[in-house]
Parts: sequence; structure tokens; C-alpha cells
Amino acid sequence: MQAVILAAGEGSRLRPLTRSKPKAMLPVANRPIIEYVINALLENGIRDIIVVVGYRKEDVIRHLNRLDAPVQVVVQERQLGTADALLAAESEITEDFLLLPGDNYINAESIARIKKEKNAMLVAEHPNPSNFGVVVIRNGFVREIIEKPEEAPTFTVATGIYSFTPDVFSYIQTNEIPDALAAMIESGRRIRAIPADDWQDAVYPWDLLKLNSRMLRGISPEIGGTVDASVTRRGAVRIGSGTTIGPNTVIYGPVTIGSNCNIGPNCVIMPDTSIGDRVVLEPFTYVADSLIMNDTTIDSHSRIVSAVFGQGCILADHTTTYPSESFIEVGDRIQKEKFGAVLGDGVRAAPFTTFKNCIVGNGVRIERGKTVIGVIEDCTRVM
Repeated sequence: MQAVILAAGEGSRLRPLTRSKPKAMLPVANRPIIEYVINALLENGIRDIIVVVGYRKEDVIRHLNRLDAPVQVVVQERQLGTADALLAAESEITEDFLLLPGDNYINAESIARIKKEKNAMLVAEHPNPSNFGVVVIRNGFVREIIEKPEEAPTFTVATGIYSFTPDVFSYIQTNEIPDALAAMIESGRRIRAIPADDWQDAVYPWDLLKLNSRMLRGISPEIGGTVDASVTRRGAVRIGSGTTIGPNTVIYGPVTIGSNCNIGPNCVIMPDTSIGDRVVLEPFTYVADSLIMNDTTIDSHSRIVSAVFGQGCILADHTTTYPSESFIEVGDRIQKEKFGAVLGDGVRAAPFTTFKNCIVGNGVRIERGKTVIGVIEDCTRVM
């Protein structure tokens, strides 16, 4: 059996984090999301894998080349939609195949449930169905797919994972897969609905925190760096090579820390935290339930909770993220969400800055310690 992974899109609702990398390459528990998809396929013995790339394709190709996996790459020249991306791979498809998004987590058991079905889709229950294609099911078969309705008739959503026979291409007349499914159903073809065992998507940047927490549950303890004898570790803690953990630091897993980091002394790292490569945490810094990407520095006496930080942020001493619940505008939607902060790449903040339930764009400069709320656009100077 073949598999086609769609990794050509940007993930615009995840901005500012996807300005510098496609959604499929966002790190969760220090691994790009697409790796979890590939591994689920390999665990099911599926080794004929085609990845469709497009937006920032060089980043995806470079990473795929480092993997010990048999992956073939095709390019979607313009990101017109999911069906258009599948058409880019048509010439390489010779048998029944699975179609999967490269930017959602899926486990091997879910793949096992659908791989033997012909013309099926994987579905899941979701508390916010209006962010997805909502699926109406009758007698185990898909009756209708309603794309992102304001009022959803059910909590069952499409995961974007399908099992198809090659004749699906004869039903593609627009740029989107749901339209091809609608044409199949209208013609009398039956699409079986298969419940997923475990599937998660990150629609908005703060959703990465839940996905990160889920992925960290699967890590195994590993110490590859230098850990002072006075460090306290509890639970599953993974520490990369070249990383130094200073005296009296406390780490409660699940936590993963990348390579060549400098942590502490006297830091506290609490569960559900991922720290990328070459990250610096200065003394007396507290981090919990957060995802910190590569090359970020957080100075002393800071408190980081429920935060997602992009690459290369430099945050001065006494930086605080303050989780609170409020309405926040993202695109054409207003969401009520509770989280601390989402920072894009290269954010710089002065001492005593507090980020409160905010999204801060790439390259923002906060030049005087203050409380930052709401949405701050890319390259803004906050005086």
C-alpha cells in the first residue's frame, strides 16, 4: 500500500509561528509534526511514502533527507488546495493509498483501522467542530461533509485522513478533497467512516500546548548532557547531548530538553515542557507547560507558564507569561482562550515584561518593561 502525505501548506491560522516554517515542521516534543505521521505509517509496514511539499519546501526536504525512512518528494508549485496537492502526486500512485495531512498527529492504531478499507475516511469527536469539516454519518457511512459551519450539527469531524483507490482522481474537479468526496457520494460511491483511536490537530498556536503535552507522554528518559549531582529529576526527562544542567535545578517530567542548552543553576522546569536546541535559561527561572523553540534565551528570575516561544527570542530578566482567559481575534474569528503567550521568532523583550494572553509577531521589540496583551503585529516596536 502507498501513502501520500500533504505537507505543502503554510498553516496560516498558526501565524506567527508559520512565517518561517510550514506547519508540518513545527516542533512538538522537539520533533516536527510530520515525523509522527511517518512513524505511524512505518509501524504499519507502509514504506512507499510520497510527501507533497510546497510552502518553504526546502525546510521540509532538508529534514526528510535526514530521516531513515523511504520517502519520495513531489512539489505542489502553487498552494491551491488539498486536491490540487494530491494531483501533484498522481503520476506516482499505482495502487490503493492512504492520504494524510503532514501537520496532524495520528497514531499507528488509527492507521491500522483504516488501511484495509477501500474508500474510507478517519473521523474523530472534537469539542470545537466548527474549526473543521463536520461529518454527518448514517449507518457507518459518510452522508455529508459540512466545511467549518457556524453551527455544527454534530461533534464528529473529518481528520483529513482517507483510504482511496486510484479512481478517486476521476472525481477531482475542484482544488479541495471534500468536493471530490461529495462527488463520490453523489455518484453512489460509499465512503465508510472509521473512528480514529488517537488524532490531534493544532488549529491555532495555543493548540500546540495540548499537542505538546500529548506527545511528551510518549518520551523515554535519556540523559545525554552534563547534569550536576545536586539536580532533582522526577518522571520522564530527556536531555540532549552537550546540554548542561546547573546546580540545584529541579525538573519534573515529562520534559524534553534539546542539545547544547545551558540550564540554571536554580531553575525549575515543570511537566509538559519542551525546550529546543541551544536554549539558555538563566538562574532562578521557572518554566511550566510550555514549548520553547531553538536558540531562545530567557534571563534570570523569569516565570514562563503556558507559553509557545518561536526561535531566537531574547527575553530579559523578570519576564513573565500570565495565563488568563479572554477573547482574542485570529483571522476572521474571535476566540475565547486561556493561555499565557505565543511569541513568534526573534522577539526581544526588556526586563520586567509581562505577556498576558497575547500573540506577539515575529521580530517584535518591547523596549520598556510593561504588560503586553492582545495581538501585536510582526516587526512592531513597543515603546
